[in-house]
Amino acid sequence: MANSLLAPYIKLTEFLGNALGPDYEVALHDLTNRNQSIIAIANSNISGRDIGAPLTNMALQMIKDNVYETTDFCSNYKGIAENGKALRSSTMFIKHEGKLIGLLCINFDDSRYQIISEELMRICHPDTFIGTSFQYGGQHVTFSSNIKSVSSERFPDSKDSVISEAVSTELAVLNVSVERLTADERISIISSLEKKGVFLLKGSVQNVADNLHCSSASVYRYLSQLKNIVFKSDSANIPRKEDEES
Repeated sequence: MANSLLAPYIKLTEFLGNALGPDYEVALHDLTNRNQSIIAIANSNISGRDIGAPLTNMALQMIKDNVYETTDFCSNYKGIAENGKALRSSTMFIKHEGKLIGLLCINFDDSRYQIISEELMRICHPDTFIGTSFQYGGQHVTFSSNIKSVSSERFPDSKDSVISEAVSTELAVLNVSVERLTADERISIISSLEKKGVFLLKGSVQNVADNLHCSSASVYRYLSQLKNIVFKSDSANIPRKEDEES
C-alpha cells in the first residue's frame, strides 16, 4: 500500500462489510495510484470489482471539481453495477491536513427489497397499478450541482474500461460514430472528458487517442487549445487599471 495513513481504513472496510451485510459493498481507494486505486473491498460481488480496480467516473469528477474542499462526504447518489442493477452509492472523503488521500465508498444493492416491496404492493393492488403508478425510491444528492452532469456512477474493473465507456458516452451524446468525427466534434469530446476528470488517470491521453482513432499528439494539441481558450476567457474578465480608476 502506497499511503500508510490509510492502513486503519482497511480493517474498517472489512468491519463495515460484515456489519452492514451482503447487500453492501464497501471499497477503499488510495489516490496514490488512480489507475489501480482500490486497496480493500468487501462484498465485491455487488460491483464485480476487485483490489486494483480504478477510480469510477463519479469519483474522478468529484476530484476534478474539488468537491472534497467543501464537504466531507457525498451520499445517496445513483450507481449502476456491471450486471445492470441500480445501486445507492455514498462516498466519504479521507483527508490529511486538508489534502485528499483516499475515498471510502459504500454501494447498497437494494434489489432484494425492491422485489419484496413490489410483491407487497401486488397484494393490495392489481399489476396494472404497479406498472403505471408505483414508483420506488427517490434520489437526494448532497454534493454540488455540477456533479449531477454524471448521470450514474459506473464500476469498471480497469482504466481502459473507464476511458472507453467515457468516450462511448460522448459519442452517443453527439449521435455520431468515431469514424465520422469532425475536428470540432473531437475537440468537444476531449473538452467534456477533461471536465469529467478522465485525464487525471495516468496514460489516459494515449487511451483517449486510441478510442478516438487519432494520435496522442492530436489529443495533446486539443488539450492545449482548450487551455488557451480558458486562459483568454479568464484574462478578458480581469479589470484593466483604467477601469478600476474610473
